[in-house]
Amino acid sequence: MGTRRAAAFLTLTRKRGAATYAQTLQNIPETQVTTLENGLRVASEESNQPTCTVGLWIEAGSRYEDTKTNGAAFFMEHMAFKGTKKRPGSAFEKEVESLGAHLNGYTSREQTAFYIKALSKDMPKVVELLSDLVQNCALEDSQIEKERGVILQELKEMDSNLADVTFDYLHATAYQGTSLAHTVEGTTENIKRLTRADLASYVDIHFKAPRMVLAAAGGISHRELVDAAKQHFTGAPLTHKGDSVPSLKHCRFTGSEIRARDDALPLAHIALAVEGPGWADPDNVVLNVANAIIGRYDRTFGGGKNQSSKLATLAVKHNLCHSFEPFNTSYSDTGLFGFHFVSDPLSVDDMMFCAQGEWMRLCTSTTESEVTRAKNYLRHAMVAQLDGTTRVCENIGSHLLHYGRRIPLEEWDARISAVDARMVRDVCSKYIYDKCPALAAVGPVEQLLDYNRIRSGMYWVRL
Repeated sequence: MGTRRAAAFLTLTRKRGAATYAQTLQNIPETQVTTLENGLRVASEESNQPTCTVGLWIEAGSRYEDTKTNGAAFFMEHMAFKGTKKRPGSAFEKEVESLGAHLNGYTSREQTAFYIKALSKDMPKVVELLSDLVQNCALEDSQIEKERGVILQELKEMDSNLADVTFDYLHATAYQGTSLAHTVEGTTENIKRLTRADLASYVDIHFKAPRMVLAAAGGISHRELVDAAKQHFTGAPLTHKGDSVPSLKHCRFTGSEIRARDDALPLAHIALAVEGPGWADPDNVVLNVANAIIGRYDRTFGGGKNQSSKLATLAVKHNLCHSFEPFNTSYSDTGLFGFHFVSDPLSVDDMMFCAQGEWMRLCTSTTESEVTRAKNYLRHAMVAQLDGTTRVCENIGSHLLHYGRRIPLEEWDARISAVDARMVRDVCSKYIYDKCPALAAVGPVEQLLDYNRIRSGMYWVRL
């Protein structure tokens, strides 16, 4: 009896301490948004945490560059941490370290971000540091030359990451002749050629208040955040000079291929994609459910042939690949929906055949049980976004740039719940069925069939 009582007590304690999924969605703090007179959007989510993450998300990236300036955004990301006019040289980084804070940043094709994680009490100082970083970057000639060497070394190291190389090739062929074909890091020739004037021009064009979002999450007060922003970002310019307002030109998708054959490499990297929707398109939710049905696989995973993903089961049973993963990469007005896999040279064709067959199955015979499982997986991934102030802060900043607002998790949950098997079949048919794909292949890819054969795998002859 004693053992039973103890077990019952532990069960009761667990039930009291664990919030249900519905409670979790309802208990998420509201995202507060304030727009300053100069156009800067200030957004925050308050919680009772001892730390906070404050960051700037800027509508700038390699898509806004041309052939000659490609790499300026990535170069500028490096230079941002190398001193300002108020804090020259390493003084900026030392001041961040004196707070016990963590400073980071990244550049993508459509956005640039700088963020600092620190103690909540230091939030006003963090806002001042971020404002100094984007408004007073020193761009000293000596630091430019030093970072030029660092970036060139990084470019060499990136060439050994074949997954990233494959995705750069995929963008280069899918969006050939457009700005989305550019790599984020730029070319070696451009990095060697970019000058201080080029970087200063990039900052002058893109680092404008209406193109920025100051986001924060953690133990902070929205009113204090807005007050700090008003104090330190009033110098952020509102308007552009003349006709220098950056605008996004439509990037057309082209069904095509790039093959970089190298038989000296042990494994082949293959990426196949069709044109997907932009960020704000509601079809994205359905396509994410479709990708969850396909699942992902790596040889290190447990489960063997007993995995829920049919493609993973085939990969294990027939030793088709080392790993595979679907993706849905979205941009403002377009996207890439596809899959990437790594396989032995003699398994490339078989894996491609099975992966395309799974696409066709999504278009024609998706079942309700698969959709239910996929929706539960997506819900888990969605709630995982709540893990830590940095992820919440990034979610806020990205959402305001992409959607113009922070979409609540309850709304995402409602969108996911509305998806059924018919929607998956219809939306997958819209984007996949009988469409011309873009293909990128790197490594020993001799066995990969020609493009026309792969194109013929994008439909079934049904009687």
